Amino acid sequence: MNKKKIINDPVYGFISIPTELVFDLIQHPYFQRLRYIKQLGMTHLVYPGALHTRFHHALGAMHLMDMAIETLRNKGHNINKDEEEALTIAILLHDIGHGPFSHALERSIIEGVAHEDISAMLMNKLNDQFEGKLGMAISIFNDTYPRRFLHQLVSSQLDMDRLDYLNRDSFFTGVSEGVISSDRIIKMLNVKDDHIVVEEKGIYSIEKFLIARRLMYWQVYLHKTVIAGEELLVRVFKRCRELTLQGHDLFATPALKHFIKNKISRDAFMNEDHHLEIFASLDDADIMSAVKVWAEYPDFVLSTLSKNLVQRNLYHVDITSNVPEKSFVDQLTQQAMEQYGVSEHDASYFVFTTSIRNNAYTAGDGNIGILMKDGRVHDITTASDNSNLEALAKTVKKYILCYSKGLL
Repeated sequence: MNKKKIINDPVYGFISIPTELVFDLIQHPYFQRLRYIKQLGMTHLVYPGALHTRFHHALGAMHLMDMAIETLRNKGHNINKDEEEALTIAILLHDIGHGPFSHALERSIIEGVAHEDISAMLMNKLNDQFEGKLGMAISIFNDTYPRRFLHQLVSSQLDMDRLDYLNRDSFFTGVSEGVISSDRIIKMLNVKDDHIVVEEKGIYSIEKFLIARRLMYWQVYLHKTVIAGEELLVRVFKRCRELTLQGHDLFATPALKHFIKNKISRDAFMNEDHHLEIFASLDDADIMSAVKVWAEYPDFVLSTLSKNLVQRNLYHVDITSNVPEKSFVDQLTQQAMEQYGVSEHDASYFVFTTSIRNNAYTAGDGNIGILMKDGRVHDITTASDNSNLEALAKTVKKYILCYSKGLL
C-alpha cells in the first residue's frame, strides 16, 4: 500500500505525510476521531466558518514542524532522522487528548483532567500498540529528552502549535488580525544553549505574533457570544449529570452515558484503563445528538437550556473589569425564580457569574529569547523597543455575568 500521501490543506497548500509510521498513526481511530471535534468549540455560533477540526490543526502543525526542522538543519544544528520522526509524531499527537468541542467541555467531562494529560495517556497506549516506536516522541512531548530545544518546538510560547492555530483560526473565522508570518518566524529560528531563540532580524515578526495572539483572544476565543455558547453547553452538561445522579434515565450514546452516570475522579481516570478507551470514542456528535433529544425532556431546566443551545438563543453576557454588583445578580436570580417558577438552585442555571483571563505572553515561562548580533540572548520584552509588549505580559482578568435574555 502506498503510504506516501499528499493532503491538500486550505492554509498551506500541499502537506506531505513523511513516513509510514506517521501515516499509520493518522489512520488510527484515536487520531481519526479528531475529524469530528471542532477546533474552536462553539465559535461557529459567532463566526459561521469556524467549523475546522483538530484533525486539520494537527496536520498543519506537523507541516510547520517539517519547515522548522529544515531551517535548523540548514543553520548547522544536527537533528537526526529518528529525532525528526519523533518531533513529527509529538506535534501530530499533541492534541489527541481533546474531548468534544475542544476547550468548551474540558474539565467538565472529567474534572481535574486536562487534555494534555489525556494526550500523554493516549500516546502511551499507541506506543504499546506500535511496539515502542513512539518512545522518543513521548520523551520529547514530556520534556524528558536530553535535547530540550526539541520540546520547545512542540510546546512553548513560540511552538508550532501556536503558529498553526493563529493562522488557521484567522483563515476560518475571517478575523484578519490573527494573520502572522509563520514562514518568516520559522526562518528566523535558531538554537542557543539548547534553547530555541529567534534571530534579531525577526523581532518585528515576533511582536506581530504576540499582538495577533492577544487580539485573537479578545475577538475570537473570548468573544462574549462565544463565551455565551460555551457556558450554555457547560450548563447543559452539568444539568444532565445532576439529573442522572438523581436517578433520571437520560438518552445518551453509550460513551457519553458512561461519563454522565459516573462521576470519575482524576485518580480513577488516570489509573483505570477502561475510562480512557471510552473517552477515546467521544466526539462532538455524542454531545449534539443528546442535546437535541434533551430539548424535549420533561425537566424544565434541561429542556430549556438544550432548546436554547440548538436554536442559538444564548445568554446575555456582560464583561466588566469589576465584580458584578451582588444586588443586581440577586435581582436577576429572583426574577428567574418568579418568571420560570423554579428554585434558587435551578435559577443558577439562568443567572451566574464567572471570570476569564488573557495573557498573550508570560515572561519567565519559557521566554521567547531574541538572539542579538553580539551573541547575547534577551527576552522579547526587553529586546523590543515596543513598550506595548510589557503590557502584553500582564494577565488581564475580566468578570462575566451571564443571564437569560428574557429576564430584562
